[in-house]
Amino acid sequence: MTRVLVVEDDPQLVRALVINMRARRYGVDSATDGATALRLAAARQPDVVMLDLGLPDMDGVEVIRALRGWSRVPILVLSARQASDEKVAALDAGADDYVTKPFSMDELMARLRAAVRRTDDTVPAPGATVVTTADFTIDLLAKRAVRDGRDIRLTPTEWHLLELLVTRPGRLVSQTFLLQEVWGMSQRNKSNYLRVYMAQLRRKLESDPSHPRYLVTEPGMGYRFEG
Repeated sequence: MTRVLVVEDDPQLVRALVINMRARRYGVDSATDGATALRLAAARQPDVVMLDLGLPDMDGVEVIRALRGWSRVPILVLSARQASDEKVAALDAGADDYVTKPFSMDELMARLRAAVRRTDDTVPAPGATVVTTADFTIDLLAKRAVRDGRDIRLTPTEWHLLELLVTRPGRLVSQTFLLQEVWGMSQRNKSNYLRVYMAQLRRKLESDPSHPRYLVTEPGMGYRFEG
């Protein structure tokens, strides 16, 4: 049974989440504060953590950082905070996804299923250097991209961006992280750089760049590679 740890101090929301998840055969534990959440995470070893950021004893971002000190468990943030910088802070701390309240229960359950699917393959296995999709193949070791049997030329910057995304399949990678990794700390607010380079990658790799299937934008937050 897949176990979910719900960290939320609103009792009505906790009750709704527990009922919906148990109806779908998930095992559920709950905590109303960060300290209890960290104790339960260590004791119960959940498969996914659903985390509110506004906790009574500590900020949810602190909980994320503490978990990331020893665990790779997928963390799904549930928060009423809608500002981009709040979302980016949670993602940069190590959250895998961010759902803004109020949300549809069907959407949340879909995000939960996606997080469960990614539990075992967030990072490619050692030695796995080839990423294959229905439309193109990426050989990370050879730095070679092939589409429709032809080599696709990518610039060093395009390669760097692509590597950061395809080695985190299904995970939401924040704009700030990508900018910092590719262009350095001084350029971490230059989101226009990302838009330009992501558009170039889509033109080269996607069959329909205006409706990307693989290099997906999460508005205001970042990008996701769906293999």
